[in-house]
Amino acid sequence: MARANTQFVKRIQDIMRNDPGINGDAQRIEQLSWILFLKVYDDREMIWEISRDNYLSIIPAGFHWHEWAVDNKDGQSLTGDELLDFVNNKLLPALKEITVTPDTPISKAIVKDAFIDANNYMKNGILLRQVLNVVNDVDFTDPKDRHLFNDIYEGILKELQSAGNSGEFYTPRALTDFIAETLKPKLGEKMADLACGTGGFLTSTLNLLRPQVKTVEDRDQYNHAVFGIEKKGQPYILAVTNLLLHDVDDPDIIHGNSLERRVTEYEDDEKFDIIMMNPPFGGSELPIIKQNFPNDLQSSETADLFLALIMYRLKDNGRVGIILPDGFLFGDDGAKTNIKKRMLHDFNLHTIIRLPGSIFSPYTSIATNILFFDKTKPTEETWFYRLDMPKGYKHFSKTRPMKLEHFDPVREWWNNRHEIKEGDNYKSRAYTVKELEDNNYNFDLCGFPTETEEVLPPQELMQQYSQERAQLNAQIDKTLGAIKQLLEEDD
Repeated sequence: MARANTQFVKRIQDIMRNDPGINGDAQRIEQLSWILFLKVYDDREMIWEISRDNYLSIIPAGFHWHEWAVDNKDGQSLTGDELLDFVNNKLLPALKEITVTPDTPISKAIVKDAFIDANNYMKNGILLRQVLNVVNDVDFTDPKDRHLFNDIYEGILKELQSAGNSGEFYTPRALTDFIAETLKPKLGEKMADLACGTGGFLTSTLNLLRPQVKTVEDRDQYNHAVFGIEKKGQPYILAVTNLLLHDVDDPDIIHGNSLERRVTEYEDDEKFDIIMMNPPFGGSELPIIKQNFPNDLQSSETADLFLALIMYRLKDNGRVGIILPDGFLFGDDGAKTNIKKRMLHDFNLHTIIRLPGSIFSPYTSIATNILFFDKTKPTEETWFYRLDMPKGYKHFSKTRPMKLEHFDPVREWWNNRHEIKEGDNYKSRAYTVKELEDNNYNFDLCGFPTETEEVLPPQELMQQYSQERAQLNAQIDKTLGAIKQLLEEDD
């Protein structure tokens, strides 16, 4: 299976490398993303035409995959300049201009959303024809080919990670699977990722729900079990395609920015039983975005805003697993401290798992953590657990990534929590709310012993400095605001 994955990806790579319009991995994957979407969607529509009465496609006649992309070996298939002209001047404009109304079913509306930001970078129509033929060899209605493609898809997502920037990275499958497994989703619950990227948390949830499907009603609940929002076009297409491949007929994924709405406006039917996230961190938002949050939660750090957003979109008794950088744990600017206060007093922050620093290696070495909390009661105590690097590993890498079994120590500890001390350092310990308050809400506890200072590569240093500058800017803004208020009072 891994070999088939390599062959598929390598064939696409070899073809696109010869095209003068493709500049690097990011453009190649973006090009492949919309091509794959159209092929998967076409195969899915074949099933809908059989299973749904009077099914009518939202794709205009002449633009379905099987109408233009399939090579029947009869010399009639589009290729060369004719194919380029069709894709650039007919296909993409037609899909971008599809009319969608509030009544349009999700299964149809996703087509327009998928193509709003899509581009054709290829300039050689013969090479484009070759790519179409490689993709067309996979039959997504065939269970064997679909299992094969799940593996191919993982390979594509890992390649996407190498193009990661601005704190946005492919979340290793071991992480999404562990968090989903820990939160134990059940059919009938609604799970959300409010910055879903390519849909890793969504599919990890679906993989746990699939065995629970026994009846027609179960199947309908499975179809509506997950919800995502993704700002960027390319990850959005990949996430939707990913859900279609997991038998979700109505992928409820919105192409937009979760932070663009006032958090106080959310109604009960817009809240979720489970939220799992790895929000982008290291970024910053426009002042107008920060105004969507109460004054005490207006952070300059994107990850902080997502954490605040979760607090407003979680149902009573709902539960959360979120990945956050170390900067949140020990950050002491006003917004971070206020978010922590709310977490302790309005939610049950029961567990923080300190993760090894190289989980996202080689793309970033920023240290991360998993915070587990729920909306059942105020926090009484928070358990911290440090997950050490597995034996035989100095660090994780592209060729030796983190695996699900590396979480076995956490799994064993989870239901039998106990304090663990190694020398002068705690590996695991519970802290009361008062202890955390007395520590000035610094959650940098049960951390990794520091031996030598790591010299980061330039890109990492820039990102680190960017985070520190954002914190300083927030403090400066707060001070200037206080001064301005004093001056206004004097007037």
